[in-house]
Amino acid sequence: MLREHIHEVIGDTPLVRLRLGGQPGPAVYAKLELANPYGMKDRVARNIIRSARRVGALAEGAPIVESSSGTMALGVALVGRSMGHPVHIVTDPRVDRLTLTKLRSLGCEVHVVDRMTSHGWQSARLERLEELMAGLPGAFWPRQYSNPDNPGAYRDLAEEILADLGPIDVLVGSTGSGGSLCGTARPLRTACPGLRVVGVDCVGSALFGQTDRAGRLQSGLGNSLRPQNLDHTLIDEVHWLNDHEAFAATRELAAEQQIFAGNTSGSVYQVLKDVAARAEPGTRIVGIFPDRGDRYVETVFDDDHWGEHDVAALPRAGRAAEVAYGTEVLTWSRADASAIPRDRRHLVFVESNTTGTGMRALDLARELDVEPVLLTSRPERYRGLAATGAEVIVCDTTSLPALREVLQRRFHRAELAGVTTTSDYSVPFAADLAAWLHLPGNCPDAVATCRDKGRLRAALTELAHPRWTRVTDPGQVAAAVAHAGLPCVVKPADESGSQDVVLCSGVEEAIAHAATVLARTENARGLPTAGAVLVEEYLGGPEYSVEMFSHGGRHHLVGVTAKTVAGLPWFVETQHLFPAAVPASVEQVVRAALEATGFRLGASHTEVKLTAGGPVIVELNARLAGGMIPELIRRVTGVDLLRQQLRAALGLDPELTPERQERGGIRFLRSEQAGRLVRVEGVERAEAVPGVVLVTVTAEPGSLIGPPKDAYGRLGYVVATGDETEKALVAAENEIRFVVEAE
Repeated sequence: MLREHIHEVIGDTPLVRLRLGGQPGPAVYAKLELANPYGMKDRVARNIIRSARRVGALAEGAPIVESSSGTMALGVALVGRSMGHPVHIVTDPRVDRLTLTKLRSLGCEVHVVDRMTSHGWQSARLERLEELMAGLPGAFWPRQYSNPDNPGAYRDLAEEILADLGPIDVLVGSTGSGGSLCGTARPLRTACPGLRVVGVDCVGSALFGQTDRAGRLQSGLGNSLRPQNLDHTLIDEVHWLNDHEAFAATRELAAEQQIFAGNTSGSVYQVLKDVAARAEPGTRIVGIFPDRGDRYVETVFDDDHWGEHDVAALPRAGRAAEVAYGTEVLTWSRADASAIPRDRRHLVFVESNTTGTGMRALDLARELDVEPVLLTSRPERYRGLAATGAEVIVCDTTSLPALREVLQRRFHRAELAGVTTTSDYSVPFAADLAAWLHLPGNCPDAVATCRDKGRLRAALTELAHPRWTRVTDPGQVAAAVAHAGLPCVVKPADESGSQDVVLCSGVEEAIAHAATVLARTENARGLPTAGAVLVEEYLGGPEYSVEMFSHGGRHHLVGVTAKTVAGLPWFVETQHLFPAAVPASVEQVVRAALEATGFRLGASHTEVKLTAGGPVIVELNARLAGGMIPELIRRVTGVDLLRQQLRAALGLDPELTPERQERGGIRFLRSEQAGRLVRVEGVERAEAVPGVVLVTVTAEPGSLIGPPKDAYGRLGYVVATGDETEKALVAAENEIRFVVEAE
């Protein structure tokens, strides 16, 4: 197998059946992660470094600094140095001579702390690391204990197990950072819903409710602190072994199975035998064996080391004692992990919409038994935010590395139940964060395709579409207009709410508008623009939006909304009516578009023109509909799409069966007069119109208003239901008057 780089040989490790007892019996396998170049953490280092480079957290050639006393140090050295980065490793006196020699030979700078601090060697290393980071501009810290790219590295390991064995029944693994066991268990649980997960720890470790005890001889597992990547909810049973039991089991592993491994693998081997003894014949059990024994020649396999530390004087249990979780243990013991206190779970929102259902989403989160958290760069943009009681974290929401950093620092992985957004601009960030955390969500690439109208057009080439051209320079517009024909639509590739979408009747007009759009480098949310506009054929015919909900590989039609658009050359939606009757071909073309983009989970909002030649997709939005359409659907069918979107983000099945089927509509309030708003009159009279169920004015007195050019220029809305919906909407709108003072 030819490889271009040494880090490309990581993974695809052997899976070996162990010889345990007679037949028939459980089938017990060892996943030999020790067969990686330096050990299991090679996977982690590669995944973290590649991911950091992808999102811009690690610049090419920038230094990498990590705290480790074992295989993570070697993994970072292997991957970091082979990809051209200076590598600094902070370790402690427990590091073995062989590892130290390897690190220095690979070109790393090694920093050995000389004394423990408040939380033992671990805190001492972290304090030294912080000092190094301050003195190395642009340095990247992999943060193996909190970085979700640590457990994320083991998705490949899970896939390898499934490819070799198919579904398994029990997974056994050691726990240190929490990455390997939790990262392997999470995807395996999806493929094997009945999977039982057994964690292996050491006596004197604080990972599972025990008192931290200094002086533990075992390395590679156990911890003085609870790492953020350790998700107790994934673990069904936990075992503790003392140093004598772990060292002896490691020697037995070599003698009985001819696997020369470290004490982490030896501990897993001991627990595997116990699990197998209690399992039914035919049970498939896999244990993860992290590292080779060469690092332990002077410790685990050295009689002098045993004597120096009185290892043999420690008691050694012949079997695991079953204890209640929280009981202090000194010898091999096991406990039911279901008794571990669970963390309060949070649903994270990356920004929100400002004109629709964003604040209601925060309120709904608590009804689903999760705490809402809003990540935002400008909390003042949200009316009613304080009343939701949501935790608000002010941060840079235009930077994926910054968002990752916030979540790493603030939350343990077990506290995060989902990531979502009601903001069109933030949908790609939410998808990327959900994938990073292995939470329910859409493929980031599918979302990015939907978000960029040019990419979307390219993905839908097999479906009916308007003639179009993506242009990045005003000099390209004339040719694009010739291809599209006149009049043509000129619009940004990545805006929302019909912003800067203009119908152009001539070439010069199209060139001027394209130049204006292309001159902008940031959108309304401070994000970089795509730097492109679309020049496309103007399509006649009625416009509809198709609301779908995807789950479990299926796309469910919620309904179709008829839209009224006014204000040409601008495209401002002035009225929505639901449900609308359309040909079956409309639903069919939307399903085909969702498949073509790879959209798989949650609400989608597809705008369709019904032309003489059939339905044509104008836009496909990988999000819930805006403009209060979800609220309209809730009032006329009982299906709360906003709630279902939150349920999907939490991994819950959606509830899409309608309770009723009524008619309803939304009429958006506008002013034909430009100026400063003095007051709004007639709201009470509008509310009294039969059939009207909601009147909301979003414009504040003192603000500048005028004829809208996009969705953000509208001043409020009226919602009505019943057979006379349109009549009620018009009557209510006629009652409302915006008093304007000319500027």
